[in-house]
Amino acid sequence: MKLLKHMNDPQIRKAFHTSFLQKEHEDSATLILDELGLEHGKCRADIAVINGHMDGFEIKSDVDSLSRLKNQINSYNAIFDRSSVIVTIRHLNEIMRMIPDWWGIISVLESDADIPQFTVIKKPQQNAYIDDSLVAQLLWREEAQEVLFNLGMRGSQIRQKRSVLYGYIVGTLSSCELRRTVREYLKKRRGWRHREQLMSGDD
Repeated sequence: MKLLKHMNDPQIRKAFHTSFLQKEHEDSATLILDELGLEHGKCRADIAVINGHMDGFEIKSDVDSLSRLKNQINSYNAIFDRSSVIVTIRHLNEIMRMIPDWWGIISVLESDADIPQFTVIKKPQQNAYIDDSLVAQLLWREEAQEVLFNLGMRGSQIRQKRSVLYGYIVGTLSSCELRRTVREYLKKRRGWRHREQLMSGDD
């Protein structure tokens, strides 16, 4: 085996889905998403795996820059229970210096048949820095309204700006309840890739 060079994001992503995430794809209770928008589009997680928790995976191929990684790390830290970076040899040493201690590292390896292989260099640990207000922002407006309706709120309370709705939710649910609720809404969405998820205004 040798560390794989000259692979781009789509190649790594496809191989990661078909090999590393094979069991997750076979689990009907698990949702796997490419390009999950975080913080209303401030950042997009390359791959998100959602089941009893939320795992985020950031891909850094040979052709990628690390210029945005610091901001991406901050966004991942606010949302995901665990985070990992998938990396080729070009960025490996620098990324090891940049990422937090609790992040995982997965290297891309090449077999003799030129088939990408993934090796876990470091397993991710539980994130202690999740921001409940940013987790709540993963909900669409009508989902936030439904959550509040189920909590007993009515009328003008659930017709306010999204930011106010998120504040109500965070103030009512525990962190554990909030994360479970958001995971459930993400997993039960239908056709949500065909709708404009991220809106520029706070309506």
